[in-house]
Amino acid sequence: MLIGICGGICAGKSSVAAHLIEEHSFRRLFLLARNNTIPSVEQSASGEEVPEDQHRHHEKELSFQSADQLLDFVTLRWRERWVTTDIWDETVLDVLARRPCFLLLSVDAPVSVRWGRFKQRCTLHELEAPDLDQFVLRNDVHLYAPRSGLAPLLSRAQVRLLNPGNSIDAMNLALKALNLHDESRLRPTWDQYFMRLASLAAERSNCMKRRVGCVLVRDKRVISTGYNGTPRGVKNCKDGGCPRCNAAQQAGVGLDTCLCLHAEENALLEAGRERIRDGAILYCDTCPCLTCTVKITQVGITEVVYDTSYSLDPTAAAIFAEGGVKLRQFSPVGDPFFPEAFCSCIAASCWSRRSTTACRPVIGSTYP
Repeated sequence: MLIGICGGICAGKSSVAAHLIEEHSFRRLFLLARNNTIPSVEQSASGEEVPEDQHRHHEKELSFQSADQLLDFVTLRWRERWVTTDIWDETVLDVLARRPCFLLLSVDAPVSVRWGRFKQRCTLHELEAPDLDQFVLRNDVHLYAPRSGLAPLLSRAQVRLLNPGNSIDAMNLALKALNLHDESRLRPTWDQYFMRLASLAAERSNCMKRRVGCVLVRDKRVISTGYNGTPRGVKNCKDGGCPRCNAAQQAGVGLDTCLCLHAEENALLEAGRERIRDGAILYCDTCPCLTCTVKITQVGITEVVYDTSYSLDPTAAAIFAEGGVKLRQFSPVGDPFFPEAFCSCIAASCWSRRSTTACRPVIGSTYP
């Protein structure tokens, strides 16, 4: 496993690497040849390079002249744990991203906080720090310069860590919750895989009320998919095809006038009862309504896995229980692809819409 850490100056990259080394037996790899000149944001007010607080010990066998050499080294030792902070631009990232054992983490903090940390670093080395205005201008160049800007790297990170405080203990606690060393981060579980497909199906929906996606699975094979919307040949919901949805009715009101087929209904119609049979599992990013619950029970679905709750959960659960259908909520807690609440992350790899909107606490915070 190779974890690459990218981020702005004084965001906390070396501290994260140190945590992985001390707590999880990672070893740090170094790139000796930088593709670009030292960014001005890493220089003192007078233009001198400001070294990192922690001295970079370049072990000969762990230092490389190019990203390709580093990648070749890791490829032969991918079962071991490696970390590098020397991801300076997309040229380096594109090389490392060739391997499925690679995970990119971005670390960020408010610019004012990073300026304060950089001033401390300058003081440590008896150098004059740039003032805040100068630091901000240099930081903008570092992030958004054509071809060499850091912003594209940050957007490609699978996991993002916000590090706005000055407590190493708080950061380490957040990193423990993230469980970065778990190798299942490199490959989704079956639940994650099928729920991601359900969420992807939901993106095809044009319903004005909500987007819902569904996947029918048997023996870990996709039978059919579905998303909610008006019937074939009828004007799309977003174009006025369903008066009820376009009238902004409240949830549960006027359902008998709704022309939209639900995602579960479309998936069931696509599959047909002959293809479903015993052992079929339905994944849906929203808990089925009562009408869909009755139909799911009728066709012989064995299990329903849902993500987001719906107002009819208790009634639907009772029908499923009586009909012998197992009902299970897909839970992100403890799941490396869906980090826990107290994780201080913005997880780019959060595949359920519930997780991508909710998983945004910062270090030292909890959910409201």
